[in-house]
Amino acid sequence: MNPKLIPWVFVWIWSTGFIAAKYGLPYAEPFTLLSYRFVITLFFLLILIIYKKSPWPETRLDFFHLLIAGVLIHGVYLGGVFQALKWGMPAGLGAMVIGLQPIGMALVAGVLLKEEVSKKQWTGLIMGLVGLYLVLFDSLDLTEQIAFDGFPIWAVFAVIISLFAISIGTIYQKRFCSNMNLYSGAWVQYFSASILCILIVLFFENGEVSWSRTFILAMTWQVLGLSIGAILLLMTMIKKDALASVGSYFYLVAPLVAIQAWFLFEETIGLSALAGVVLISFGVAITTSKKSIRNLQS
Repeated sequence: MNPKLIPWVFVWIWSTGFIAAKYGLPYAEPFTLLSYRFVITLFFLLILIIYKKSPWPETRLDFFHLLIAGVLIHGVYLGGVFQALKWGMPAGLGAMVIGLQPIGMALVAGVLLKEEVSKKQWTGLIMGLVGLYLVLFDSLDLTEQIAFDGFPIWAVFAVIISLFAISIGTIYQKRFCSNMNLYSGAWVQYFSASILCILIVLFFENGEVSWSRTFILAMTWQVLGLSIGAILLLMTMIKKDALASVGSYFYLVAPLVAIQAWFLFEETIGLSALAGVVLISFGVAITTSKKSIRNLQS
């Protein structure tokens, strides 16, 4: 695949995660669904590892770092998002909260990884943040306090935990797992995430699944498209790009979720949303511009 296309393919696939979760959650509890998803993913990745003859991590420390990154990026992040959606949080609102990730990634990367975020990049990041809220503004009825209408406050906490998990996990991945093999490294990460999810199922869920065509199709896409396709693309981006640049692409997720919701559920897109898409596009272009990126090695 052309390297220039990788971020755009990744963003589109990643954005479908909210829709796929909505289709799958009526048939299984969040961590039950994720347990099946991760175990099936481990099977397919193992086939790829054998076919590619991918090397496994060389030291116990390498394994440890991959396990931690896997728990954060896959287990806690997806678990929090799925639980929030199960509790009734609108997918658009969840996407908006997760859309705050680039700011957090840029800040923490600057402190921990000594990646310099230029003024031009900050301009792009903030522009993208404003655009993100414009995209979702039409779906929010602030006079009715929709953020707390129809779902418990715990859903808000769950998605905020997810936000911190994906931000810290991505930075941890960059700092400690940058030399991992894409296939074997992803396998170890999914292994730790699956253990976390299975333990939560044993203690807090009943583990039942209502098998249906919709659930099977949603699970198939979540495994092949998201857990394998999107994650391998994300790891490739983290390995090659500065984190502020990688994080800025997440701003495109919320607009794509809005477009998919319009197509699938006939939700309208207003002028403010269109203005937001334009702002996000310019913000991503500014932040990912080669002239604005300077990556200082730690």
